[in-house]
This record gives sequence, structure tokens and C-alpha cells, in this order.
Amino acid sequence: MTARRQLLQFLAASPLLAGATPLTLMASIPGGTISAPEDALDVFDFQRAAKEILPVAHYGYIATGTDGNETLHANRSAFERLYLRAMRMADTSAIDTDLDLLGEKLSSPIVLAPAGSQRAFHDQGELAVARAARSRDHLQILSNVATHSIEDVIEARGQPVWFQLYPTSNWNVASKMIRRAEKAGARVLVLTVDLNSDSNRLSLQRYIREDSRDCSQCHDRSRKDAWLDRKPMYAGTGATTDEFITPGMTWDYVEKLKEFTRMKVVIKGLVTAEDAESAVTHGADGIVVSNHGGRAEASGWATIDSLPEVVAAVSGEIPILVDSGFRRGTDTFKALALGADAVCFGRAYLWGLAAFGQAGVERVLDILRAELAMVMGQMGTASLADITPRYVGKHPA
Repeated sequence: MTARRQLLQFLAASPLLAGATPLTLMASIPGGTISAPEDALDVFDFQRAAKEILPVAHYGYIATGTDGNETLHANRSAFERLYLRAMRMADTSAIDTDLDLLGEKLSSPIVLAPAGSQRAFHDQGELAVARAARSRDHLQILSNVATHSIEDVIEARGQPVWFQLYPTSNWNVASKMIRRAEKAGARVLVLTVDLNSDSNRLSLQRYIREDSRDCSQCHDRSRKDAWLDRKPMYAGTGATTDEFITPGMTWDYVEKLKEFTRMKVVIKGLVTAEDAESAVTHGADGIVVSNHGGRAEASGWATIDSLPEVVAAVSGEIPILVDSGFRRGTDTFKALALGADAVCFGRAYLWGLAAFGQAGVERVLDILRAELAMVMGQMGTASLADITPRYVGKHPA
């Protein structure tokens, strides 16, 4: 309180604030929780609102990473080491964020990343997100551990989604879901490859311990595989929990997918030049540079730092998306400048979903688009094609 009182005294002495009372000064200091989506100034306002409304364990699912959250924190702090280089005297009277991504005509490079179990955050879950994607014209990637079916989500969005697949050691399970996604109209399959072994989510376990609710009505603990009953995409597949660990998966799996499906195949979870080169060699149609939002391995390596080597290895042969740690329009701009074609946001829209449902997701998208357009104008870039590496520098270590 002493620091705040000193700040108020300093502000009160300013001629710019003559006549202001301590109470009005206090009210102007950032803090508190928004009560409506339109009150949000940035996506972090939704984080505070989501934390207040969600059960402790459910918020913990969004908030945490692995081990001591080193990679989670690295994903954010890495952006601070990058600075923007503005180019003046450029005509930015018309900002254009349109792009073509694997045959999809998009009005923004901001993509809704796959995230499972969204009914844990709002009763409309993936359907609310799909309706927001429809109203704001954004690409949505649907997780195969979603709590709504791909058929219902595509109906809500009004056009196909990309379908994300966690591979299992049982090909029969994967093949059934792929055929179902194809039939529903999905044109792109996103294969997640960064969770082939278990992850050490210690901080999530601590959140769960703090949650005193009786969760037995929603979480059946009597059977190991009961959680799959709440995942519509697994209906009729015969999947078991033990099959989700896939340490034996190799690049042959990608070739098998390419032979099996008519969908384009994007590999999600690559962070090195070596794997990027292998992805191209084995026929991948795209890459998502990702460390699972810091929830896979405790590498301490941010995706914005690994992005340049992946871009260099691919040499423009296939498109590159990136996720993990993105929260602002400046984050998006930095990734685009370093060679990404699109940027996937996860936690940000989940906060909006938890706090206000569809309206919350829409406001998150509005903020991110407005921020991107603003920074594009500030940097002197009228279109995505104008954004090149010369607009980003890195502070010395």
C-alpha cells in the first residue's frame, strides 16, 4: 500500500491531473475483473475473468506447463528479446491481412489452435468457439479430444475446420477418426507429434489438489478409460488410454497418413531444422512449430526462438504456422516477420470462452486483429507480404 500511496501522491502533484481526487486516481489504476467482454483492453483481462469463474482444477489445466513451467515462461519472455524496426513514410492507409493457406482463403493469419475438453471451460465449448470463428471469419482447428463432434462443430462454423489428431498405437482408432473427419468435410489433418510420451505436469497436479469439489458426477473414476466416453470423436473406435503413448512412432507414420487420406497433412510439434527437413522429405504439407504451449517437454526453448531455423530449413516449400505463448498483435507480427505464415492462439481464446462464451472469443479475436493491424501500420507494412525479417531485431544477450 505504501508504494501505491506514493504513486497517488506523485500523480496528484502533476499539473496534468489537477483537480483529480485520490479516489478517481485509485480507480484509474489497472486492476480488477471485467464484467463484460467489451470492457477488455487486452486478452489478459480475460485471463483474470476466467480465473475467477472457473473451478480451480479447470483453470489449472489452461494455466500450467511441465516441471517448473520453464518452457511456459520461456514462450512469453522470448518476445521481450525481440524488438521491432519501424520503416517510415510508407502508405498504410489500407491494411490487408488476407492470405491463402493450404487452399483456404483467410482474412487473417490469426488461427484458433486445437484445444481439448472445451466444455470444461464453458457449456457450449467448441460450438461457441466455432460460432465465434464464423462471425469473425477465422480458421478453427478442432482437437480430436474435443467435447463436441466434428459434425456439430462444422455445422456451427458454417464451413470445414482443420482436424487435429493425437496418434495412438492402434492404427484402427486413427483410421476411423480420419475417415469420419473426411466425411464431415475436413480438408486438412494436423498430426500432433510432441506428446509421444507422458509429460510431467506437476503444477496442474497442485491445482487439482487445491480443488475441493466433488467431481465424481463429471469424472468417472471407476474405469481407466471412462474419460473417453466424453470425447465424441472416439465413439466406436475401441480406443483405450494405454494406446495414447506412442514411443514407437516414426516418419513412416506420416507416409502412411499421406497414402491413407485425401486430406492435406500438417505436422504439429516440430521445433528443429532437422525435423523440418524430414517433414518435407516425407511429404508433409505444412508444419506447426509448437511445444504444446509449454505442456509437452521442459525444454525451456521458446517457439519464437526455434521458428527461424525451421523457416530456413523449409525454404518456402511448405507453409509454416507457429503457436505457444502468443498473446498480442506484436507477438503475431514478430512471428510473421521471422517467416511464419500464420499464428495459432490457444490460451487467449480459452480465457475468453471461459469468461463469456462466444462473445468472449469474439472479443479476443477483435482485440488480436486490431492489435495486428495497428502494429502493421506503425511498422509501415500494408500487407502480410510486406512483413519481412528486416522489421525484427534481437537484443544482445
